[in-house]
Amino acid sequence: MAGTSSESQFVTFSLDNEVFAVPVSVVREILDHEDAFKIPHGPDYLLGLRDVRGQGVPVIDLRLRLGMTKTEKTPHTRALVLDVPIGDKTLTLGLVADRVFEVIPFREEEIEGAPDIGVRWRSDYIAGVVRRNGGFVVIVDLARLFSGAEVAMMGTANRLAATA
Repeated sequence: MAGTSSESQFVTFSLDNEVFAVPVSVVREILDHEDAFKIPHGPDYLLGLRDVRGQGVPVIDLRLRLGMTKTEKTPHTRALVLDVPIGDKTLTLGLVADRVFEVIPFREEEIEGAPDIGVRWRSDYIAGVVRRNGGFVVIVDLARLFSGAEVAMMGTANRLAATA
C-alpha cells in the first residue's frame, strides 16, 4: 500500500535531563532499582550483578557509561532488563535509568541520523534521534555501546553468577 510507513516501538527513559529510547523488542522487563552484588575490579559503570528470576544479570549505570555523572537513586529509578543481540550471542544486562516514561511508536521517517555536534555523549552510540515535544529523544545503539571486551567481561560476570 503506497504512502504507508513502518513504525517501531521504543521504551523511553531519562538520564539526567536527557530522554533516551531503546527498542521495545530487547526489553525483557522493567524493575525497581536495587543495589547490585559488587564485582571486584569491574569498570566503574558496572554496578554488579542482580538476580533476575534466577539469572545473574550484570547491571550497568548507563549515565557513567555515557560519560555523565553517577546515577543517584530516587523512588523513580528503574532497571531495564534487556536481551541485546550482539553478533551470534545475546547479552542480558540491566540498565539503570533515572525514570522510565512509556512505550511509544516512532515512524521510520521521524528517525534522524546521529548528529555529530560534540554533545556530551559519544555519537557512535546513537542509532538516531527523534524530535519530540520541543526536544530530542536519543535512540541508543545497544550493540555498539558495548565493545567485544565488555561483552566478554559481562559473559564472565554471568558465568560467575551461575556458579555462585
